Amino acid sequence: MLKFLLWLILFVLCWPLALLALLVWPLVWLLSLPFRLIGITFEALFAFLRAVLMLPARLLGHKPAA
Repeated sequence: MLKFLLWLILFVLCWPLALLALLVWPLVWLLSLPFRLIGITFEALFAFLRAVLMLPARLLGHKPAA
């Protein structure tokens, strides 16, 4: 809701810039998708490595901190 209100204020103050932002935003979103997928992949990889490295401690009865 806040983004919409900010866009309305921009539309009142400078309508060509607001329309340009409205048209360019989907392109920016599409260009950012590969970077998001890379981020998700690395996050999963680091979680897997952490689980593998902590496996001996978990088998010996260490309980992870909350």
